[in-house]
Amino acid sequence: MGTALVYHEDMTAARLLWDDPECEIECPERLTTALERLQQRGLEQRCLRLAAREASEAELGLVHSPEYVALLQGTQALGTRELQTLSGQYDAVYFHPSTFHCARLAAGAALQLVDAVLAGAVRNGLALVRPPGHHSQRAAANGFCVFNNVAIAAKHAQRQHGLHRILIVDWDVHHGQGIQHIFEDDPSVLYFSWHRYEHGRFWPYLRESDADAVGQGPGLGFTVNLPWNQFNPELVLVSAGFDSAIGDPEGQMQATPECFAHLTQLLQVLAGGRVCAVLEGGYHLESLSQSVCMMVQALLGDPAPPLSGPMVPHGSALESIQSVRVAQAPHWVSLQQQGVAPVLSPSPRSPEGRPSPLLLPGGPEFKAAATQDVAALSSLLDQLRLNPTPPVRTAVALTAPDAALALPSDVLCEEGSAAQEETQAWARPHEALAQDRALTALGKVLYLLDRILDGQKRSNLTSECTGDSHVDTGQKKGHMGLFTWFGSYPLRLLFTPQVSSGVAVTPASAAAATLDVAIRCGLSHGAQRLLCLAVGQLDRPPDLRDDGRNLWLNIGGKEAAALSMFHVSVPLPGTTGGFLSCVLALVLPLAYSFQPDLVLVALGPAHGLRDSQAALLAALLRGPAGGRVLALVDEESAPQLAVVLARVLHGEAAPGLGAFSMASPDDVQALMQLRGQLEPRWKMLQVASEAGGPGSG
Repeated sequence: MGTALVYHEDMTAARLLWDDPECEIECPERLTTALERLQQRGLEQRCLRLAAREASEAELGLVHSPEYVALLQGTQALGTRELQTLSGQYDAVYFHPSTFHCARLAAGAALQLVDAVLAGAVRNGLALVRPPGHHSQRAAANGFCVFNNVAIAAKHAQRQHGLHRILIVDWDVHHGQGIQHIFEDDPSVLYFSWHRYEHGRFWPYLRESDADAVGQGPGLGFTVNLPWNQFNPELVLVSAGFDSAIGDPEGQMQATPECFAHLTQLLQVLAGGRVCAVLEGGYHLESLSQSVCMMVQALLGDPAPPLSGPMVPHGSALESIQSVRVAQAPHWVSLQQQGVAPVLSPSPRSPEGRPSPLLLPGGPEFKAAATQDVAALSSLLDQLRLNPTPPVRTAVALTAPDAALALPSDVLCEEGSAAQEETQAWARPHEALAQDRALTALGKVLYLLDRILDGQKRSNLTSECTGDSHVDTGQKKGHMGLFTWFGSYPLRLLFTPQVSSGVAVTPASAAAATLDVAIRCGLSHGAQRLLCLAVGQLDRPPDLRDDGRNLWLNIGGKEAAALSMFHVSVPLPGTTGGFLSCVLALVLPLAYSFQPDLVLVALGPAHGLRDSQAALLAALLRGPAGGRVLALVDEESAPQLAVVLARVLHGEAAPGLGAFSMASPDDVQALMQLRGQLEPRWKMLQVASEAGGPGSG
């Protein structure tokens, strides 16, 4: 099981043959530059490379009319003037004698990827294709798109593989109206798109791109314009457009490439990790290629680089999300339980009731900021020396050696231990650590912790090796936080396996004391901010200070309570829906807001989590800290749980949670109460109230 990369050099043949400023950005270099970056970073070599095939006419006919396919087939024999005339009949489209061949390869690449994933040959993959597809209609090209690659792949998965639930996530900056129209009455396909809308003033200028377009007929509620586990998809298809990335001339947005690694990682907890991404837009060549690298890196299981900058959502985004919730609530019972969250002040508005144009992409303040960001991006990219990323490993310290047989071959079964004097010094204040067995386990925990924090120092060192010292400090610490993983490595680090995460088994009687030592050791050995997620009968160390360096979150407490902004407790929800709400609406927003350097996940005695729930927690918490997660498991739960955690920390998909059951009213009330208490400090917990009005798109 690995990651497929589907490509064919013939897809670079089509290019614009006349002057057209609107269309010239869709060029062959979009593919060649992205592929070169993948090769330079050693990512292509880690993938299973598949040569794309042409989709057959029957496969194209799953979505497109025979007349439209025949029309495009005829373009192979047309001259330049005839091609230009035909192109003018469509919106933002150009044809070339090679377009039909390229477009068939693009659709065929998506089909090959789906077949490889559903046959179990690979776990996930990316189809690196052009022309893109998500705007294409049944009988019309549109927006550079010829055949609707993702829609064809979804129909193929239904017909050939018998799938009944397919999630399509479209994060291109433009609304994929082609996919929406094709599946708007199909309840077996959930189409989730987030895009610029601007009250219909952004291309493709369609009313049906707004939040209240929710599908029709049997497909009501299965079109979401902004994935719920309630849908429980069997396959995730991604229309992977990167024109929202910083510097892109089309999107004029500010998403940094590492954002796409986080989006990919979040989707990998669905459908058993069966994620098939197909390239759509993206027209700034450097930004596109770096974003593609970040996505492939996440598909391969590497940790996503931490997001930098203030974790504060924009008011218009919150209002858009609330509009989607209101429109979708009649169709999804999981959304009907959310209730009214704390009121958020609406974003600044002009007299017409629309967001202030100063704050909109294209407004003067936005343009000035975007110009600075693009300059900073170019400065950093010019200095990056792209070398293959060193292997990032997960290490496990087990008490039962036989359990190692169930681990992936490249997970380290760690035999090392901290120096005896150091271990004894940390253990001295704790009577529970006096026994030899507890002391031995503590030595292994300290050793793993040191390996993980050494990996953090190594990542910091790489940014120094790239020549960032010549970049203004304000740029380095700005919201971009670009690419600290891309630098040249000193020789002594190149040949040392890097450990980013680990799992250690501790005696149940020493679980609390071991966690206390791990927190203090982590904070004293380089972690500036440490998040501790304690599950079960584990109390916060009494003398741990609320100094902003540690955030204690306990799942399994007797009652929901925020004893401080850095000390939070919530009862363990008794249902799947309650657990998901707790994780997605509390744990994850807190984790991203806190921006930790290190995450400790401690599963204490009688923690009450199923293995699948613990695995989901660990998988999601890889994101906020750049993959630096140390899980502590008591012996009563080991070794099976330790193996499950090691697999997800290594990048494998978390096992499914099983049948969905609704959160109890008590769990909903407890969650709402906590969010209300914590929202003033942790802005990622903000949501717009229903009174906030329609979103700005």
